[in-house]
Amino acid sequence: MTILVTGATGNVGRNVVEQLVKRGAKVRALVRDPSKATFPAGVEVAQGDLLDVDALRRAFSGVSTLFLLNAVVPDEFTQALVALAVAREARVERIVYLSVIHSDVYVNVPHFAGKFGVERMIEQMGLHATILRPAYFMDNDVTIKDVVTGYGIYPMPIGAKGVAMIDARDIGEIAAIELVRREQSATPLALERINLVGPDTLTGTAIAAIWTDVLGRPIAYPGEDTAAFEKNLRQAMPGWMALDMRLMVERFATDGMVPEAGDVARLTALLGRPLRSYRDFVAQIAT
Repeated sequence: MTILVTGATGNVGRNVVEQLVKRGAKVRALVRDPSKATFPAGVEVAQGDLLDVDALRRAFSGVSTLFLLNAVVPDEFTQALVALAVAREARVERIVYLSVIHSDVYVNVPHFAGKFGVERMIEQMGLHATILRPAYFMDNDVTIKDVVTGYGIYPMPIGAKGVAMIDARDIGEIAAIELVRREQSATPLALERINLVGPDTLTGTAIAAIWTDVLGRPIAYPGEDTAAFEKNLRQAMPGWMALDMRLMVERFATDGMVPEAGDVARLTALLGRPLRSYRDFVAQIAT
């Protein structure tokens, strides 16, 4: 049977596809524009999006397992519910859904609240799923590398509670492991939630210190001016998204993004290797 991957051309989705192919899975990728999709040999491409019900029905034909990833967009919640409704109609009983850690805590952050709503729908409808709850992606910091190197500051207002950043490659591999586990099970497996975290819980000051060590020159952490953070983001994204991101980092400051006991050990055992560290990530992108 076939595993359908949504969000397949994004940073996480691409890694999921590659890891599934390495494991010999039959993969179908749902993409808006097939001409821009570059996948390993053997990956089937289905054109469509998560609001195109007819395209979704075609994409789900012959599918046994679903990886559901929704981008942060205004209608993210609707997209997820439509995809799950079509999956249920197609009798897909094996699902891995990419949510976010503390989705039930960051209740005022729009994309967190939306993902928690999807989690509740999965649970209350009795769908068989693994809900993956990743922390902040290390890979997001590629976008601020030039600020760090050019201005000598780490601009993300991470705060002092700590954030357990995770590498998107680790997310993709864990998702693939869960997809294959569900795909190969003789019967649909029970609902499960897994926090996806990195090996270290880092404060803004600690992150700046890592950049200092790697670059060999001082990098400062300027603190948590979230209003300025929102203003800067508005130069690159819509106002609603900039506010969403501001609300998120304000919860970093008040609540952090801290693993639960046993999370790191569980993921290390699942991968059979250590999780990728933020220091190694910085060393990779700083050169």
